[in-house]
Amino acid sequence: MAVCELFAISSRYPTSVGFSLETLARRGGRSGPHKDGWGVAYFEERDVFLLREPSPAAESDLVRFMEVNGPPSNLVLSHIRLATQGEPALRNTQPFQRELSGRAHVFAHNGNMPGAREACSPKSRRFTPVGETDSEFAFCCLLERLGDLWDRGNGEAPSVDARLGVVAEFAASLRSLGPSNFVYSDGDALFVHAHIRKQEDGDDRPPGLHLLVRSSNEQAVDLTQSGVMLAPVAQELALVASVPLTDDEPWEPIAEGEVIALKQGCVWARVPASPCSGVQINVAGQSNEARP
Repeated sequence: MAVCELFAISSRYPTSVGFSLETLARRGGRSGPHKDGWGVAYFEERDVFLLREPSPAAESDLVRFMEVNGPPSNLVLSHIRLATQGEPALRNTQPFQRELSGRAHVFAHNGNMPGAREACSPKSRRFTPVGETDSEFAFCCLLERLGDLWDRGNGEAPSVDARLGVVAEFAASLRSLGPSNFVYSDGDALFVHAHIRKQEDGDDRPPGLHLLVRSSNEQAVDLTQSGVMLAPVAQELALVASVPLTDDEPWEPIAEGEVIALKQGCVWARVPASPCSGVQINVAGQSNEARP
């Protein structure tokens, strides 16, 4: 059985991103089954322009319009759904959005986590699922864990390292429930967790996600054959996808259980998989908070 497809972009400067979502899904070696909905989120600072439909992307006039009219953004998340939990309905269509500390937060998940509803049931009603998916219950639980951290900031974003630590600990708790690849953004940084994924032979194994990072002094990435159109702007760019979207680019399989923070098109920090509650952040480059 095929699974959902995730795609996300972090860039230094806003860029126009158009999607042919059906083509993007086919690139994953699955032609046709992603019929249960699609969604794409374009961030603009604290807010987000979110589009979702609980119907096949191939039949959507809105998808065709957005292929050439997607707004410029430096953070974009998308999801193409094959339902495993929750009926095909708008309330169960990803990405999901909630407000925390005056910011839009967006989450999309690939996998199937039986028991997530019980394990991830929020302890308060601050963040309550609208639908029935395991993904949305996980998102609400993640925001509940992040809530205290954001509340202490008095409207200012906590450090990327602090947010990454919470996300990494949460991701470690999800892995026992089933495949739990996800992308999450608060409009400032993009957080990526790779786990296991149903591969073309039907086995669940890593890699769950792939990463491609490109800088302004390298050749632009041509993704037109994969359903993604990027404006030809020289800048820092990081792409995350369920499967590599090109054959001739150095896509990196993200290690099982690894969590990565991306900001302005750069790898900010990485946390390797650890069963321990304490999380040690591996900084990519110089001191995190000195990064652009």
